[in-house]
Amino acid sequence: MISFRVDGRSGVPPYLQLVQQVRQALRMGLLEVGDQLPTVREVVAEVAVNPNTVLKAYRDLERAGLVEARAGQGTFVLRRPAGPPPTTHSRLGRSLARWVYEAREAGLDDESMESLLRVTLQASDPAVSDRHGETA
Repeated sequence: MISFRVDGRSGVPPYLQLVQQVRQALRMGLLEVGDQLPTVREVVAEVAVNPNTVLKAYRDLERAGLVEARAGQGTFVLRRPAGPPPTTHSRLGRSLARWVYEAREAGLDDESMESLLRVTLQASDPAVSDRHGETA
């Protein structure tokens, strides 16, 4: 079962944080097709958000075709988001964890690592490279 958390300082609306956490859990294989999401009441008790926030998140996931609400039963996972299987995410996650460890050992803080990741992502994006006259 997924365990939610909401960071009030992140600048990301709480409902969107819940949506992102469900999507991430699906990509990582922590949630499988057929699994039941926590009830609205359980999420409210766990992270102290308004019930409408949870309902909005679950409706968003339902509109995306990832979950289905069943009257009187709860909300269930229908499918994973498009993309590589959870095993690929897990493998790459382990590799990234090793990189983060090395970066911390080298003295980089979180902000420095985030900046490095952003720059690297932008440099590897063909659309960004093309705008700057570079070739991919």
